[in-house]
Amino acid sequence: LSSLQERLRCTLGLLLLLHGTDSFYVPGVAPINFHRNDPVEIKAVKLTSSRTQLPYEYYSLPFCHPTKITYKAENLGKVLRGDRIVNTPFQVSMNVEKKCEVLCNVPNKPVTLTVEQSKLMAERIREDYYVHLIADNLPVATRLEFYSNREEEEKKKEKDVQFEHGYRLGFMDGNKFYLHNHLSFILYYHREDVEESQEPTYRVVRFEVIPQSIKLEDLKADEKSLCTLPEATGSAPQEIDPSKENQLLFTYSVHWEESDIKWASRWDTYLTMSDVQIHWFSIINSVVVVFFLSGILSMIIIRTLRKDIANYNKEDDIEDTMEESGWKLVHGDVFRPPQYPMILSSLLGSGIQLFCMILIVIFVAMLGMLSPSSRGALMTTACFLFMFMGVFGGFFAGRLYRTLKGHRWKKGAFCTATLYPGVVFGICFVLNCFIWGKHSSGAVPFPTMVALLCMWFGISLPLVYLGYYFGFRKQPYDNPVRTNQIPRQIPEQRWYMNKFVGILMAGILPFGAMFIELFFIFSAIWENQFYYLFGFLFLVFIILVVSCSQISIVMVYFQLCAEDYRWWWRTFLVSGGSAFYVLIYAVFYFVNKLDIVEFIPSLLYFGYTTLMVLSFWLLTGTIGFYAAYMFVRKIYAAVKID
Repeated sequence: LSSLQERLRCTLGLLLLLHGTDSFYVPGVAPINFHRNDPVEIKAVKLTSSRTQLPYEYYSLPFCHPTKITYKAENLGKVLRGDRIVNTPFQVSMNVEKKCEVLCNVPNKPVTLTVEQSKLMAERIREDYYVHLIADNLPVATRLEFYSNREEEEKKKEKDVQFEHGYRLGFMDGNKFYLHNHLSFILYYHREDVEESQEPTYRVVRFEVIPQSIKLEDLKADEKSLCTLPEATGSAPQEIDPSKENQLLFTYSVHWEESDIKWASRWDTYLTMSDVQIHWFSIINSVVVVFFLSGILSMIIIRTLRKDIANYNKEDDIEDTMEESGWKLVHGDVFRPPQYPMILSSLLGSGIQLFCMILIVIFVAMLGMLSPSSRGALMTTACFLFMFMGVFGGFFAGRLYRTLKGHRWKKGAFCTATLYPGVVFGICFVLNCFIWGKHSSGAVPFPTMVALLCMWFGISLPLVYLGYYFGFRKQPYDNPVRTNQIPRQIPEQRWYMNKFVGILMAGILPFGAMFIELFFIFSAIWENQFYYLFGFLFLVFIILVVSCSQISIVMVYFQLCAEDYRWWWRTFLVSGGSAFYVLIYAVFYFVNKLDIVEFIPSLLYFGYTTLMVLSFWLLTGTIGFYAAYMFVRKIYAAVKID
């Protein structure tokens, strides 16, 4: 009991440590200090919609252009995400109010949208597109106020506030389309402490927008590009009729407010989640379940094994032992190399590569070094780490290939470096062709694709060869028993020893331990949310590793007890059983949570989901395989074999 209490105390301590880690912030950029009247540049990132999953760049729609359009240089992660950061004609100065100003350069002359442009604008409004702008690297957010399910008296006093990323391009009423053509920017600044003689400095700490749709006739503009907003009650919205030309004005206003928020915590607004309780509940639930099961499994397996080993090692009962069934009977075949050893070792090498990459990325992100303020950093880091982890993947694959009596190490190394990355590149290339066809900014440009190929063949491939060479030269894994010349006949197996039944049984525990976190990851990918709870994710990853290892050991033990020694491939397949449940969950999420109806967005969703499931299967299969291999070597080393 005391050891159980100690274990729980350690777990809670770790949880508290991880909770503290979530709020730890290592900014991706240094703070920028502004003086009064300094320009604060408003840039556009992209247009996104969770209904189409196709991002577009800002000027793909007929918005007002600045005199010169300049795109910011992107890192690899931004390009892969579809971000195309570009300047806009909004003129915003620090702590200077603007009541209403016309955006396009020609004063009081409305913008005319052609029929084609009107059709495109109406289509984007129908597809529920959001516009993403940034000021001083802070994304724009729309404030949503609603009453929570509190008591009636409290309801009147307090509203719950949540923020939506970006702002809606427009809205529909019946079959009519209305465009948000007036933007009321609300920027919050924090006044920094300076000496009395110095000019006060400010930092931008929040960027909100209230989008409005105001008809051309109600916006009274003059020669100085100033305009007058109508009374809120009497104004009509700006309709976009896709069947004809439309005239409208793009206008904006700027309001500044002082805030107590420090620069270091300015991202907290965007990252506040109303359901952190769910996270805590799911994590504690997973930890308790996994520890409880690991306790039970360890007791059963250890007690059974001790009994088995004691029985097998009794020298006076040799005749009885020979008549018994059990895992000792297959000692002469248990280390017989499987079919296709090269492919097995290649897949396991890629699994090791993925494992190292994910572990490092989650750990670094947990320390706050890949915060959302450094855009694209997470994806860039993941890509480079996968390339550089090739040396470990190659080493483990080479050593296993030699243990499995393989001889063609050069071919094995090439297979390891190209099998999994080749499948990923192939699927991504096909999907990219469809995105290109839609002229989306989510399409990876040709030079970036060439750069990725150069990284693959210039960094990853040589490193895999290097690792494979040293792994193949190293002493093979020491198997404790010799393999017989003639393979033993395998008795007929019961129905529950079927591979598919094994996959279904083995996948439940790891999937159950992580499926709540999966919901938040899917929301981040498919609904343009920020994912930042890497402390939770790190703990979930540890739980996943533990549960995959346990399940794999139990499954291989039952298989050997049934005198079936073909465990190499089967353990790899069965350990990745939770990937099957991830696939089912992805289908459920698509049907219940997303409003995707068109063919190409559906193709993108299932294409990328296939990649996720494949990667997850490789990861969990590798973890399970190595746990089972260590277990099998341990138990056969413990029995006396004549």
